[in-house]
Amino acid sequence: MSKTFVDRLRSGDPRALARAISIVENRADGWRDLLKALFPHTGHARVIGLTGAPGAGKSTLVDQLAKRYRGEKKTIGIVAVDPTSPYTGGAILGDRIRMQDHFGDPGIYIRSMATRGSLGGLARATADATTVLDASGRDLILIETVGVGQDEIDIVRLADVTVVILVPGMGDDVQTIKAGIMEIADIFVINKSDREGAERVEREIRALQSLATRKLIKGNDRWVPPIVKTVASEGVGTKELAQAIADYEAYLEKENLVFKKNVENWQERLIEMLRDAMLEKARSRVDSGTLARYAAEIAEHKRDPYSLVEEIVRGAECA
Repeated sequence: MSKTFVDRLRSGDPRALARAISIVENRADGWRDLLKALFPHTGHARVIGLTGAPGAGKSTLVDQLAKRYRGEKKTIGIVAVDPTSPYTGGAILGDRIRMQDHFGDPGIYIRSMATRGSLGGLARATADATTVLDASGRDLILIETVGVGQDEIDIVRLADVTVVILVPGMGDDVQTIKAGIMEIADIFVINKSDREGAERVEREIRALQSLATRKLIKGNDRWVPPIVKTVASEGVGTKELAQAIADYEAYLEKENLVFKKNVENWQERLIEMLRDAMLEKARSRVDSGTLARYAAEIAEHKRDPYSLVEEIVRGAECA
């Protein structure tokens, strides 16, 4: 990747930024070299992940947070991970209708990314897109996930601060909280808190907080996630949410946990990167025709899948 292109991207050129994200998202020629060139210029942006069930108002809350941070003259990148179209493979909600007010603002860059079948709701290349945005000089990167329940814990590997958004009246509040969410939330938001049942959701969270422990994925940092009530459609509570985010960051600094948290995140991400690399290597040795033949042999019980996988892995290792 040419130095001129990297320099343009680092200066915040939106066209260079869009092209770079497309390169890494589509794994186009030179994507690894591009990320290698950009990585030394990263580590400055704060990454805030917002997750929660579909219909929780994540997009609206991201929109309101972006407005607040722009009022503080912060530059922002927004990555919205959306469901994948079964026909085009693209992001179904790609227009980001709720964020259209920002399209004329050069201080905000918005990118929709398709999950492409990723179990965690995070697109495979979301982490790489975050690297690109970081290198482009953005102060804050907001990642809004698709919201598919328990698998949303994947966001912890990427975000400095994880905000879990719940809403009253969806009928599955306790299940949502129990599904691994207690361990990943740095901040809880009860959105649409003007609805009946908001107090019940808050009581449930506090009751479960007394029983749950922030596990190793958060390093047992002894932080008690605050609960912020918002009505994102009216901008209510956005100031309090921004303050809660700042408070958590200050806590990490005070307790000298920033580096430790970063190391833990990179351990998880390295495992994912190694898994992807090994899978890519193995798939390169098995074309679709061979894969179909293997599947047929297994379906007919002519061979077992466990020995077959071992054979493919050995072949990949020897390549």
